[in-house]
Amino acid sequence: MSPEQAIRPYGAWPSPISSTGVARSGLRLEFPTVRGEETWWSEDRPTEGGRTTVVHRDADGTCRELLAAPWNARTRVHEYGGRPYAVVPGGGLVFTNFADQRLYLLLPGAEPRPITPEPALEAGLRYADLLVYDGQVWCVRERHHDDGEVSRSIVSVPLHGGTEPREWVGGSDFYACLALSPGGGHLAYICWDHPLMPWNGTELRVVRLADGDSRTVLGGTAESVLFPRWCGDRHLYLISDRSGWWNLYRVGVHDTAPEALCPLKEEFAGPLWQLGGAPYAPLADGRIAVLHGRGDLRLGVLDPSSGILTDLDTPYDGWRPALSSDGRMLAGIGYGPAVPPTVVRVDPGTGQAEELRRDIDELPDAAYLPVPRAVEIEGRSGRRVHAFVYPPSNPEFLGNSAPPYVVFVHGGPTSHSVSALDLEKAFFTSRGIGVLDVNYGGSTGYGRVYRDLLHGQWGVVDVEDSIDAARWLAAERLADPGRIAIRGGSAGGWTVMAACCASDTFAGGVSYYGVSALAPFLATTHDFESRYIEWLVGPEDPVLYRSREPLGRVAGVDCPMLLLQGLSDPVVPAAQSQAFADALAEHGVPCTYLTFEGEAHGFRRAETRSAALATELAFYQQIFRP
Repeated sequence: MSPEQAIRPYGAWPSPISSTGVARSGLRLEFPTVRGEETWWSEDRPTEGGRTTVVHRDADGTCRELLAAPWNARTRVHEYGGRPYAVVPGGGLVFTNFADQRLYLLLPGAEPRPITPEPALEAGLRYADLLVYDGQVWCVRERHHDDGEVSRSIVSVPLHGGTEPREWVGGSDFYACLALSPGGGHLAYICWDHPLMPWNGTELRVVRLADGDSRTVLGGTAESVLFPRWCGDRHLYLISDRSGWWNLYRVGVHDTAPEALCPLKEEFAGPLWQLGGAPYAPLADGRIAVLHGRGDLRLGVLDPSSGILTDLDTPYDGWRPALSSDGRMLAGIGYGPAVPPTVVRVDPGTGQAEELRRDIDELPDAAYLPVPRAVEIEGRSGRRVHAFVYPPSNPEFLGNSAPPYVVFVHGGPTSHSVSALDLEKAFFTSRGIGVLDVNYGGSTGYGRVYRDLLHGQWGVVDVEDSIDAARWLAAERLADPGRIAIRGGSAGGWTVMAACCASDTFAGGVSYYGVSALAPFLATTHDFESRYIEWLVGPEDPVLYRSREPLGRVAGVDCPMLLLQGLSDPVVPAAQSQAFADALAEHGVPCTYLTFEGEAHGFRRAETRSAALATELAFYQQIFRP
């Protein structure tokens, strides 16, 4: 304890990090593109209804927003979307506009004009994974039919419009990762069918455009192949998990045995929730810029001829799995425990990094920011559980007992949390509430065996690991065992509700747009995840589903709960939270149910995010009261 620090109850420390400041700071920087001295990226506007714009940085360092309100560059393909734009050679931009889901062309000095037929929204047409080549925009087109069915195909759209898009490939349920050969004669792509998800099994196919001849190069129902990139006209780089880890390979288009370029028990990619990114980038000198690691991904350069991988010495501990290169320079999004996600240009020869844009413009004093500690917790049956511990941190105050903690549960569930600076966590830790961020069994980032722990076990493994993580906090005397809460969103909300049903470990639970009942979810959710539950839990079975879902086990809840929900959510409809709130009320369990008009899956508006965070803090302060 320093002389400047006063004793004050945990959870009641004054902090300069406000809910309004947190809500306005998250710019959601994504999908950088580099061409020579110029760089582009997408960026949210939380104070403008959460719309997304595209920012361009000129060679002289000037940054300019290319899309003013009301333009909103966001695609709804798979509902999770992806990179909403592509750079046009010679200047300009093609982007998907959220309001009508049409493709628009923006040329210097002009207004955006549509290049796909209208009315796309009424016809149920959406576009993603944009690739500009030789006057055409190649992309995945998603069509929503009147009978509720959804189909997808790969099409090309004339850059300047005037004719209907041409369909080149169809028949599979899903497509992604388009790559045209250098000569333009072949198209490589990834595809898969229901009930698989892209982290379960995909196929890499190549089609000869002159005659439509197509062949499957790699993959199947038990191998996740992702992100093909051409290496000349006869070979492809790709990511595959055939070794149990997403590693980098090279294969000839007529071969069946890929060559592992750097076999490691590390991940070189993440799960394909969004379209249009890539976790590696071939360089002009023959080397490959890669991201690799366990949990957080590091930036390195791989010599494919020798297999030597050299990490670049940059100020960033981790990188989001999306790299861009023009062959000589790199652009990516780096982060660290004290560095928010940041758009960065990197010279792969020297490792010299130049910051272009930070997710947070003004950071609080570093003394208010928690320093995460990566831990492995021994769970049930000896299973190791990965997590990050964020202790309370405030230069002005200390507590005089064990602090309260909140167990954070990520969504997905096939996803994972990283150690990036997150003001939302600092909002709590600077007030004396610690955070334990759990990468439960089934999370990505730790190999396929760990990822597959959720196969048929959703609502079991994730719940057990979250409960065991909370008990570990108490056993290590890091937290007051009577003041541990749990919070999560989407699939994380499911785990929150299920954990509160299964255990008396938690003093309270906070669910953001969580799944509470499986059969209604299957009947109402979107196509991309409509068969996901079969892998996570099993084929539809009323007895099994009722025994696993929170709504069927609500009688086990004995702690207060806070439920937050967007009323325009197409992924987890509001009826899911409403049903659980009604069931809690019937059982006499205190519950606050807060809804937000116009919000979908993941709150985007600053006013919504601020109100939700302030309500969550008030909830903790009430349940953590000594």
